[in-house]
Amino acid sequence: MTSISDQTFAKIDFTQNPLQKAEYEECIFDNCVLYAGSLSEITFLNCEFIDCDLSLVTVEATAFREVKFINCKMVGVNFEPANDFGLKLSFKNSNLSHAVFYRKDIRKTQFNNCILHGTDFTQANLSESSFANSDLAGSIFDQTRLEKADFRDAFNFSLVPEKNYMKKAKFSERNLAGLLMHSGIDIS
Repeated sequence: MTSISDQTFAKIDFTQNPLQKAEYEECIFDNCVLYAGSLSEITFLNCEFIDCDLSLVTVEATAFREVKFINCKMVGVNFEPANDFGLKLSFKNSNLSHAVFYRKDIRKTQFNNCILHGTDFTQANLSESSFANSDLAGSIFDQTRLEKADFRDAFNFSLVPEKNYMKKAKFSERNLAGLLMHSGIDIS
């Protein structure tokens, strides 16, 4: 596989010319359009995606190792088929609505100022992850590992504690309603 390192890809529309299958190391993708394209069988090592549209991309056997997404639109991305080896992601100011992280081991992931509407975290391992200032409206947590996860500044989430593993997860007083919503209790 071709190796590409220390390159910046700026303002490129990859819907016209798909991204080459290669190993990208220390690369920056700035203001690129990858909408509904394929990132399958590509390796990203210590890369950053800034102001990119990655909505509906396919990531079959894609390796994401120490990859940051900043101000990105990633609506509907299904991470389930991504390569699990060394998987390490972080997200800031990004829209991951309707993304799927089913059964992914993404502990210690940072979701900072993100929109996560309808995002599926079923059976994912999110231990020690942070959801600072993130909107989790309609997100799915079912048999999800949330030990030591930080929800103190998250909002619009709804969790059923009995259906998830939540030992030492962190919540604030103002967002406790998200833990009680399913119980039928009226919180005023």
